[in-house]
Parts: sequence; C-alpha cells; structure tokens
Amino acid sequence: MDAAEAEEGADPVEASELRPFTVGQAEHGQRLDRALAALVPEFSRNYLQQLIEAGAVEMQGRVLQKASTTVRAGQSGRIELRPTPQSQAFRPEAMDIVTLHEDEHLRIIDKPAGLVVHPAPGHWSGTLLNGLLALDPKAMLLPRAGIVHRLDRDTSGLMIVARTRAAMDALVALIAAREVKRQYLALAHKPWTGAASRQVDAPIGRDPRNRLRMAVVDLERHAGKTARTFIECLSSNTEGCAVRCTLETGRTHQIRVHMASIGHPLVADALYGGANAAGLARQALHAFRLAFVHPMTQEPLEFRAAPPADLAHALQAWGLDYNRA
Repeated sequence: MDAAEAEEGADPVEASELRPFTVGQAEHGQRLDRALAALVPEFSRNYLQQLIEAGAVEMQGRVLQKASTTVRAGQSGRIELRPTPQSQAFRPEAMDIVTLHEDEHLRIIDKPAGLVVHPAPGHWSGTLLNGLLALDPKAMLLPRAGIVHRLDRDTSGLMIVARTRAAMDALVALIAAREVKRQYLALAHKPWTGAASRQVDAPIGRDPRNRLRMAVVDLERHAGKTARTFIECLSSNTEGCAVRCTLETGRTHQIRVHMASIGHPLVADALYGGANAAGLARQALHAFRLAFVHPMTQEPLEFRAAPPADLAHALQAWGLDYNRA
C-alpha cells in the first residue's frame, strides 16, 4: 500500500533500505512478487508489486519490472524497501501479555478485550503482534509472529501462539482438521426457548447488503463457506441468556452471526443487532476453553480462562449462572 502522508508531530520518515535476498528452494519456480512476499514478509504483495513496477528490484544485476517473472532457486538480488505504515507495524512494543502456559514450542495467552490481534489499516501499532515481538525475539522469524488463529478485537480469551515454525505449521494443520476444541461463553439478548442445546449449521459469507459484516448466506446465490456451531444454554431468564458455544468450524464472526441468526444477538454487539446492556459496551464473548494434543510432544492439553470482570459483572447483573461452563 502507499505510504501514509506525513502529519504534524509524526516521526521523521525513515530512509529507504536496500535489502539483499536469495531465492530459496521454497520459492523456486514462483512469480517474482509471490517469492518476494515470502522473502520480505513485512510488506504486502500488492505493495511489492508497486516496487517491482517502479524498478526497485534487481536480480542477477538486472532490473526486473514484471511481477510475473519466474524466479529460480539460488538467484540473488536486492530490493529497495521504502517504509510504509504496514512495514513499520512489525515492531516490538512492550505490553502486558497474560501467559497461561509456555514451552519451547508454543504459548497460551489470555487476550483482553479491546486488543487488536494483527496490524491493519487504522491499527498499525499497539496490536498483539507487536507485543509478541517484544515478548519473544524469535517471533520475528515467524509469519504473523506465530499467531495461528485470531479473536476479534472486542472478544476476550484464550489464544494459541506458536514459537517455532514446525509448531506453527503443525498447529495450523490441527486447526484445519478441527482437532483444536474451542469453546466460548456468551451473553445474549432474549430468553432462551426450546431445547437446551442446538446445532446451528448455516453457511457464512459476506453480507450482500452490507459488505462490512458477515451473514448467513445461500451458497447457491452468494459466496460463502459452511459453518457449524454447537450452542448450549447455561442459564436464562427474562433479561437474556448465558450460552456456551463450541466452534466446529472457524469462520469470521461465526458465533456472532449464528447467535443473531437464531434471534439471540450478543449483548453490545451493535454490528449484528445487539445493544449495550448490563454495563457492557463491547460484544459479550469470551474464549474460555482450549483443548488439543500438543503437536510436538503429543501431550493432551486443556486450558481455561475465567471471564474478565466486565463480562462477569454483566452476567451477575442479569442474575445468570455461567458456572456450568
């Protein structure tokens, strides 16, 4: 992406950097832009394409200006890197990160509500990724600092972070195979009715009427992916209900969309029909349990995190018991 315009009081713009690179076996036969995206991960592929077209890439002593050029293992070159907000986002920033477990392969953290996971437009600093880079220097060697799954900014709770590339690849495979059990505690509007538990099997895609949110979609008419959530009512009264949600797939905003689709939007989730209530001003969702087999040691692991104070107070204010979670 283009570098942001300078603002009054902003830090001075950094000088360009000439970075050498060598094409490895993993990049052999790839397009130049795709290979550079792996070799220079702090820049987006789109921005690297712009640098290529601007003549900022040399290989074997020759300027290359076609992103589609095929590269070969062993070829060397250099690229003139011009700082962007995105590239400068990959900087360590000290922050308090609650760690429930740590070994040489992975760590389990308890993310607070309000913390953005990845740098993105509008949030180029102060993210969990920045904190991980400060916590563990080895994180700089890993894609996304070892983050293998995400939570929304205003969702609190447990996350797995890899500390080695082997563990990261194995954890991604475990999640894809649905062998990581993830359970959430949620507070929703309206009393629960019907059976105490239900399976919501409804595909999710971009809302065709509002591209800023997700929705349950008809796959014959709109792009989307299958999505399944198992929902159990823990407690209910005239104010609303406390539920335990078990993800069987991991789609964007899955629990929020599925709960809204069955008439129980989450408290304070304005994007999907919820309203501030019980003292909460952020979506009432907390990842309280993670269970999986350690990908390197094969040890069964299970972790739990109590709901943070704001959610616990909201449940108490409505007189809902969540202890069965």
